Amino acid sequence: MERKAIFTKLFGRFKSIQSTMMISFSALMVIAVLIFLLIALNFTSQTIYENSNNYTSQIVRQVNYDIDAYIEYMENISSVMAKSGDMSLYLLEEDQSESERKEQKKRILTQFNTIMESRGDIYNIAAVAENGRYIMNGGEEDLTPYIDIRNLDWYQAAMNSKTGIAVSSSHVQNAVLSSYKWVITLSRVLVNNRTGEKEGLFFVDLNYSAISDLCNNNSIGNKGYIFVLDEKGNIIYHPKQQLMYGGLRKEHIDEIMSCKEDSLTVKDGTELKLYTLSRSEKTGWTVVGAAYTSDLLKNNKQAQMLYTLAAVVLILAVLLISNLLSREITKPLRQLTESMSMVEKGQFDCANVDVTMENEIGSLGKSYNLMTERIHTLMKQNIYEQRQKRKSELKALQAQINPHFLYNTLDSIIWMSEAERNDEVVEMTAALAKLLRQSISNDHELVELGQEMEYVKNYLTIQKMRYQDKLESVIEIAPEVRYVKIVKLILQPIVENAIYHGIKYKDSKGTVRICAYPEGESVYIAVEDDGIGMDEETLTHIFDEKKKEHKQNGVGVPNVQKRLKLYYGEKYGITYESKIGVGTRAVIRIPRQGDQEHEKMD
Repeated sequence: MERKAIFTKLFGRFKSIQSTMMISFSALMVIAVLIFLLIALNFTSQTIYENSNNYTSQIVRQVNYDIDAYIEYMENISSVMAKSGDMSLYLLEEDQSESERKEQKKRILTQFNTIMESRGDIYNIAAVAENGRYIMNGGEEDLTPYIDIRNLDWYQAAMNSKTGIAVSSSHVQNAVLSSYKWVITLSRVLVNNRTGEKEGLFFVDLNYSAISDLCNNNSIGNKGYIFVLDEKGNIIYHPKQQLMYGGLRKEHIDEIMSCKEDSLTVKDGTELKLYTLSRSEKTGWTVVGAAYTSDLLKNNKQAQMLYTLAAVVLILAVLLISNLLSREITKPLRQLTESMSMVEKGQFDCANVDVTMENEIGSLGKSYNLMTERIHTLMKQNIYEQRQKRKSELKALQAQINPHFLYNTLDSIIWMSEAERNDEVVEMTAALAKLLRQSISNDHELVELGQEMEYVKNYLTIQKMRYQDKLESVIEIAPEVRYVKIVKLILQPIVENAIYHGIKYKDSKGTVRICAYPEGESVYIAVEDDGIGMDEETLTHIFDEKKKEHKQNGVGVPNVQKRLKLYYGEKYGITYESKIGVGTRAVIRIPRQGDQEHEKMD
């Protein structure tokens, strides 16, 4: 009774249902809009701050990745030079004639000059042996006589490193006579090919041009910037480096180095400063993006004004729409009221109300028809989307290409080009082009087995050129199965697995053998390697995508197994056999006549 009294008190004062509905709808919608406005205003700053933080984090991670790639490229250069036969003979061997040493020195200096002319970011490139011999830059510079280079931090860091490689923080290079420049030194030990002992060091002094370009080419607001610290908190690069060393500018380095999160906010004078961090596992460096929160939230007031304006427009629209809706909803009731008024006056001949499908029941029927039609449309749309999703999943499974293979192939092409090995550059580039052409082709999902073998042949061509004398391959295909249809891009992940997890870890040369042959109503494709093999635990989880700790597992093998099962059924797919120290054999089984029913999905 109390609830009824409240309802009557609130709505009984209105003379018409239309007014009641309009006021009720309007009040509810206005309250909802105001609540939304308050929530939007309260969380606008936080949303803008989080978006800015995420954007800054993406930039910092990209800079960190670019710096890692740059250091890796320089490590590749140092690897080529440090492992040069001329370098080992010239610096470390004693039984060399004077003419031989001159020729060796000439070739080494030619390589040094080529590198320095092509790389403007290199100040010095040199190699120093424990026996006192050294060679530097163009051959005219000398080491500082009163400094024992072996006692320098960057020299000791490389000698004590497990990998034999070290990257220093920024420092003044005082080992070069009459040249005292701020550099970052990348050093690599020289190993005597005959004794296997560390008997010297190859080093490259890098200036700041490459790193500064990577940092300065990315914008963080109007006042933001990026700087780099080493693992001890020393500054490797800062856009205001001179001010930093002069004590005129400071950063909160202690808080940055002790921070366990990816970002932190500190008080910097009268403003709040946001530091976004990205730490490199490769170099140990920390790339830091610095931005002021006032700069990040500069659009906060504009956003708040926009929200307020939008709320006002919504309220006006709600009042107008509520009036129109209430008028249309109550129209049949008004007609009935008018008819009843006419009956009260005795005008029966004009008081007839036509009961047709245009009244409330008719509207309900129409609504029901519209609803069922909509449901039917949605069902058809859902079926279509599910089919498209299935096709997209299949396309996504086939399109997975290892980006590291592509990066390494391109690096190899660059290195061979710099070494003027043009014939090999042409061969590898042609093989890569054929590989990519087939992998991104929009043709049918099924291809002939001969075409798939040709694809693998191009892949192996690239790998053999990269691994040189460490990899051999044999491809055999029975003529009667050459034109059997097979799901595209099935063999390459299996071959890749055999190389990277079998042959790669083998001390001597390895061989990958691929053969295809018929047996009954099936076709078998065997991929064998004489690599290191797998233990039982790894073999058990070979198709488990979640078991990332198993060395031989990866996306490729579960991907292939999933596609084969999806196309041909559970009795087809891959089986593995392996023995530690002997090798691994993967056998793919498919129907001999292919799978005609799946071609309609292409």
